[in-house]
Amino acid sequence: MLAAFLDSTNLKPHSTTKDIITLCEQAARYSMAAVCVTPYRLPLAKKALMGTGVKACTVIGFPLGTDPAYLKWKQALWALQNGADELDMVINLGAVKDRQWDPVKQELVGVMRLKAQFPMVLKVIVETGLLTREELIDVLTLLEEQEVDFIKTSTGINCRGASLEDLYTICEHRRSFIKIKASGGIKTLDFARQLLAAGADRIGSSNAAALVEAELREAATSGEG
Repeated sequence: MLAAFLDSTNLKPHSTTKDIITLCEQAARYSMAAVCVTPYRLPLAKKALMGTGVKACTVIGFPLGTDPAYLKWKQALWALQNGADELDMVINLGAVKDRQWDPVKQELVGVMRLKAQFPMVLKVIVETGLLTREELIDVLTLLEEQEVDFIKTSTGINCRGASLEDLYTICEHRRSFIKIKASGGIKTLDFARQLLAAGADRIGSSNAAALVEAELREAATSGEG
């Protein structure tokens, strides 16, 4: 079932309490992997998901990734103290483009150290649509060195979303057990399946419930035949 691979997402600044509760109810109904919301909505989502088995996720440094490492660490600490099970952190893309790896490493090390206090999962958003192939490979290597849990393709805001080529590049060059979260522009069941077949371990989508419902309709139609 696709649902087990889905992070159902609502990062809209104008989302309401009702929107987030509906998101959580759908995720629980279909047994999705996680719900990803803005930090402000995290406590609400955590409460709504209690006892469901669905993880609560929020974003760090979203959507630009330009916050200093210390602020990302503080954001991460606050999120974990307020119920986050998983964090999706945007990497410092400007530093990556400048080939300045120390600031990038600093933010990764700081947030990863929080694993000593909290049983959390860290997914690092690298915005593949803004990276060259060589930059993506170098970022992947750094994430592996820091033993990050996931490399995530995109925010879905700054540029294009996930592509199959991104996943092929990551799978070809990874040398560890780092997982892949594909996100950005995943609106059809067929594309979600292609991404999973290409190596994705998670799918992030603001259209998650519709994807599951499309799969259920397909199964029902097949069964009738």
